[in-house]
Formats: sequence, structure tokens, C-alpha cells
Amino acid sequence: MRFAEQVVVVTGASRGIGREIAAAFAAEGARVACLDILEEGAVTAANELGGGARGFACDVSSGGSVETAFDKVLAEMGTLAVLVNNAGIARDNLMLRMSEADWDKVLDVNLKGAFLCIKAASRPMMKARYGRILNLASVVGLHGSAGQANYSASKAGLVGLTMTVAKEFGSRGITCNAIAPGFIDTEMTQNLPAEFKEDAIKRAPAGRLGLPSDLAPAVLFLSSKEAGYITGQTLTIDGGLFL
Repeated sequence: MRFAEQVVVVTGASRGIGREIAAAFAAEGARVACLDILEEGAVTAANELGGGARGFACDVSSGGSVETAFDKVLAEMGTLAVLVNNAGIARDNLMLRMSEADWDKVLDVNLKGAFLCIKAASRPMMKARYGRILNLASVVGLHGSAGQANYSASKAGLVGLTMTVAKEFGSRGITCNAIAPGFIDTEMTQNLPAEFKEDAIKRAPAGRLGLPSDLAPAVLFLSSKEAGYITGQTLTIDGGLFL
């Protein structure tokens, strides 16, 4: 019960990786604030977690929506201990075919969303002189990926943001780290071509795609008090795909 009574915010918590992370925190005693763009999904996820979990609607790409959601979390649940920036989308296409709207939307959700949530969470964390911030980046932010210029750029931006936040907030007892997953079996990756996934499985020493449950233990460790001397780091969890 490493997170007993701690308030943990997880964005994009209604499904996939976010749902798994939220459940892992709840299992260790945390009171989880499940944020999602659809209030119904957030509330449903929170109800299934139990243990004082609450669901809140939040469009992470909108400053007003983020401010409103975090004000509600603070008023109804108390001071934040952990923020997990998991919310993300993909709008894949080759560079020459990618629309400006698809570029903007992915950067707004994946990168600007993390920036807005960190700003909102950092104020109470700084006052408490304690906090843990985790950003869900990606291996494509470290290595690139054809057909994913917007997604790769957003995740590379998260890596840079992680290091900057670590430097700015470290003196206040706040750490900031990132997880860079490989190809994880979720709704987002289910739309990838079969041959693409087969190639990834062949190349990875682990011999399989990752699961959301492969990420949660690392997120919990980096969010714990024991990881207080680890900050500004990006941990790759990809089954050895990019060795």
C-alpha cells in the first residue's frame, strides 16, 4: 500500500494503458482521479476502481477545461501527490499527406495537454513540497517512425519537457520522469497493419507485443517515495525492440 490515501491523477484513464495504471494505483491504496475527455468514461472507470476513486471530464488540450478539472480534484479529493500524463491520440499519415489539422490535434493533446496538466498540478505540489510527475512518451519519440511525424514529434517533445520540469521543480521535492513504451497491445495499436506488428514481434527479444500491465509497475515505482532521487529520466519499456 505504497500510495495509501495519496491523491493520484491519471489522464486518459478510461481505457488501455491509462485504465491499467489507474487500477494499479488503486490496488496500492491511492485515491485515483480518473480524467477523460468523456465524463461518462471517466466516471465508469472510477466506479469500477472503487476505493474513493472519482471521475472527472477533462479535455487536456484546453486550458480552461484542465483548470476546471484540477480545481474540482483539489476541492473534492485534496492535494495531489502524483500526476500521470497518459492521455494521447494518433493521426497517422505520411508527411506529404498529413493535414495541418492532424498535426495540430496530436500536438495539442499529446504535448500541450501534458504541459497544461503539469502547470495545474505543480502549484499544489510546490506548496506541499512533494510531487511525482510521470509522462507517457514513446519509443517513436526517441527513434522516429515513418508515417507518424506528428506523433513522434509530440512524444519527443515530452522527453524534453520531462527534463525541463525536473530541473525547474527539483528543489521543491517534485520529480518528473517519462516512460517510453514500445508497441503495446491496445486499441491504438490494433489499427496498425498486421505485417507491422509481426515485424515488431520478430525484432523484439521478448518475442511479443507489450501489455499495459508491463508498464504499470514501472510507473508505480517512479511515482513512489523510494524513487525520490530519480528525475529527468526516460525509461524505455519495449521488450528490447530497439536494442
